Amino acid sequence: MYTIWQQLFRPRDAYGAEQSLLLFTFLLGLTPFRLRGETGSRHFQLSRLGYLNALLQLSFFGYCFLSALIQQESIVGYFFKSPISQVGDSLQKFIGLIGMFTLFLWSGLQVKLLIRLFDLIAHIDNHLLNLGVCFNYARIMQLRHIHLLLISGVQLSYLISSIAMLIYNDVRPIYTATVAFYVPQIFLLSIVLLFGAILHRLQQHFESINRVLKNLAHQWDTRSLKAVQKQRSLQCLDSFSMYTIVTKDPAEIIQESMEIHHLICEAAATANKYFTYQLLTIISIAFLIIVFDAYYVLETLLGKSKRESKFKTVEFVTFFSCQMILYLIAIISIVEGSNRAIKKSEKTGGIVHSLLNKTKSVEVREKLQQFSMQLMHLKINFTAAGLFNIDRTLYFTISGALTTYLIILLQFTSNSPNNDNGNGYECCEALHNMTNHTL
Repeated sequence: MYTIWQQLFRPRDAYGAEQSLLLFTFLLGLTPFRLRGETGSRHFQLSRLGYLNALLQLSFFGYCFLSALIQQESIVGYFFKSPISQVGDSLQKFIGLIGMFTLFLWSGLQVKLLIRLFDLIAHIDNHLLNLGVCFNYARIMQLRHIHLLLISGVQLSYLISSIAMLIYNDVRPIYTATVAFYVPQIFLLSIVLLFGAILHRLQQHFESINRVLKNLAHQWDTRSLKAVQKQRSLQCLDSFSMYTIVTKDPAEIIQESMEIHHLICEAAATANKYFTYQLLTIISIAFLIIVFDAYYVLETLLGKSKRESKFKTVEFVTFFSCQMILYLIAIISIVEGSNRAIKKSEKTGGIVHSLLNKTKSVEVREKLQQFSMQLMHLKINFTAAGLFNIDRTLYFTISGALTTYLIILLQFTSNSPNNDNGNGYECCEALHNMTNHTL
């Protein structure tokens, strides 16, 4: 019993720190592999049960989607029906189905990339031990538990409150429509959590390298490097209990830092390769849902059209605003995690050049020049299938596109001759033509 408790809450290696998150994604069918072995000889092994679970999850969702489509039932349709809402709801269902298939298909086909990624992270941790850097894996696991609880709590709160609101207004949603609407949110947010966990470890690695190099620069500034080398001392670096041993030769420290930096960049490239299509899917789905949810809310608040519904305006606005915020959180988590990792990596260059200006040793200068060349050629970046970079510039792109589409949708509603009691066919036809022209 104690051994199980220790493995779950007191991990001793990089594999154990992620086992709670990986167990959660395994149950969802997104990571069909399990952690095997004891501490010090851990490894991941592909699981047939994991693949079977993924197939069952996807089959069940596909059945619910097709059933809800045949019965023409949807959660959005319970609130109100209009030509644009029907277009938006159909697009949301279609892209949700495509998105689910993409997530499961890519996770199954590229599972070895994810295993290699975790192996690289564990390998980097072992290399950092040579520089005296160690990580508090129990603290890392605590952060994973907090994130899991927060996301699960938000998702359950939204699900329970919205279902309760529907039942309170005498609406009994069928379970297939409920699954087709809510389940994609769970899987999308789980991928975001997994991506965020990888970025968090990469940030820690870059920060460790930067602090080791800064510590070396500080030793040179105080001109006490030789004196310190004669005694074995440890200096705490940050809240994750990372330490650096300064008893090694500076050239050796820089050489090991170069090797670690190369491994970190390799891990970042592997992460980008594994998550690239998944991030494209998540951002595309989130953008589409945000556009239509924002339109529904603005249309109601501005009184652009008469809406026949059992729900009060406050209930209507709250439901779609909460869904919109949920997907905004997903986009912000992706962008901010990527941006922080990139910023941490960019700081290394400035530290290396600072050391280069201070060193008087020919050997150390040569190593630093090699490190500088490596930094020029090895830079990390994250993209969505190469279509756009995932950094803070994405906020501006999304804001501009969102504003444009909202204005167009609101103009269609205002100018539609059948706004009050017609079927709005002209509006939908114009929207369809506009979409085709844009694509």
